Amino acid sequence: MADASSPQEPTRQPARRFFWPGGLSARLLILTTFFVAGAGLLALPPTLAAFEEQWLLDRVRAAELASMATDVDPNQVMSEQLAAQLREGAGVQWVAIQKDGNRFLKVPGPRLERTPYLVDLRDHSAVSWLSAPFQTLFGSGEDRMVRVVAEPRFYEAEFIEVVAPDTELREELRRYLWRLLLVMAFVAGFAGFLVYVSLNYFLVRPMQRITRSMERFAADPDDLSARIQPSGRRDEIGRAEAELDRMQSELRAALASRARLAALGEAVAKINHDLRNMLTSAQIASERLAALKDPKVREAMPRLERALDRAVKLASDVLTYGKTQEPAPDLKTFPLAPALQAAAEEARLSAEGVRLVSSVGPLAQVTADPDQLHRILVNLMRNAREAVEQQAGRSGGQVTASLTQVDGASVIRLADDGPGVPERARERLFQPFAGSSRPGGAGLGLAIARELALGHGGDLELVETGPRGSIFALFLPGAPPPLKAPRRRRASPQAA
Repeated sequence: MADASSPQEPTRQPARRFFWPGGLSARLLILTTFFVAGAGLLALPPTLAAFEEQWLLDRVRAAELASMATDVDPNQVMSEQLAAQLREGAGVQWVAIQKDGNRFLKVPGPRLERTPYLVDLRDHSAVSWLSAPFQTLFGSGEDRMVRVVAEPRFYEAEFIEVVAPDTELREELRRYLWRLLLVMAFVAGFAGFLVYVSLNYFLVRPMQRITRSMERFAADPDDLSARIQPSGRRDEIGRAEAELDRMQSELRAALASRARLAALGEAVAKINHDLRNMLTSAQIASERLAALKDPKVREAMPRLERALDRAVKLASDVLTYGKTQEPAPDLKTFPLAPALQAAAEEARLSAEGVRLVSSVGPLAQVTADPDQLHRILVNLMRNAREAVEQQAGRSGGQVTASLTQVDGASVIRLADDGPGVPERARERLFQPFAGSSRPGGAGLGLAIARELALGHGGDLELVETGPRGSIFALFLPGAPPPLKAPRRRRASPQAA
């Protein structure tokens, strides 16, 4: 029991993440509203700039018309009272024009305490046009003046110049900005809602239906109500529904077949276990019969022993294949020649019958799991022996073994001089219970051998087959160098 006073390890706090609503629909609504509002904000500067330009242009035109009152007077003299009325009516402080390089004051005004900032309506650059309303809104000072320069409409002059307070313009811009923001918020919300409803109906709800069907099917594949019903749409959603329906049907059939095979495998394992015990008793009885001196019994005993051996091998192979996946190979580097001899003895190759002819030198090595390589070689050699013994009238044959190294891999070739693999068995040669070409064969030897080869990262292939025999090639990764030959000791010179 840990001491309560002992320091505890600090618990790791989960990293803070940006908050997102859980559902796809809520995210879609937020993102749609956000993007529509962003598009509206992008349109805000040019809208404010156009409003300010039009407002200033209206002031210039009103001041230009007011300044033409001096043209009515024959003396072209404007009294202070008239000038004040014109300034108040036009909302300006000064009005002047420039003609032929000379500047004429059309409506005089009071002396300015601060230098006004300039807005030139003749300047069509985007930067100055877009920045003008923000200069008006966020400029420092309350009693600021704006100097507006524009092209005249009623005077034949180079330009008309107007000086006016920007207080009214600033208030108008603020009210217009708030109206724009309210309109944009309404448009963004309404457009976001419409897009949300549309996408939710056409995309999100079908995806949610697909997701629910997948979750229910994963929870209970036998539940028929969990199967999705395709809507018949021809777009990507429809294809996804059709593919999901197909995969669910195939997976349900595969699961049912797997359940049946599991039950069958359990029954076969129990039967094979009892069958092996019976066959062992039969082998013991056959050995006792072989001790008898009756010639008829001795004549029948070889056939009986071969039949019992095949039955025992079939039961053993079925039980071995029915086990779980083979363990990972324990790779070692060792000489191949002794492994070939050991496998040949277990496969019952002998000088009197089918013999092993090996061109593998005593120093040649391979990298593999010794036990699994032994099983592979025994299966290949036993199949070769049985194929040779199938031929009528033959009393012997041979299995040739060789080793080559190609592209960093070791290739073990086993060739026999049997009748070859029938064409009908070649396509399913490495499939369990389907690749046997001999009567009474289970078709498990080559399947087990190839599974072990693939576990090494290699492969097992039928390279050649025909009336003159078959050649199997076992590919193993790695090409270890041969062992070094032991040095012979030189005889010491004898003393004279």
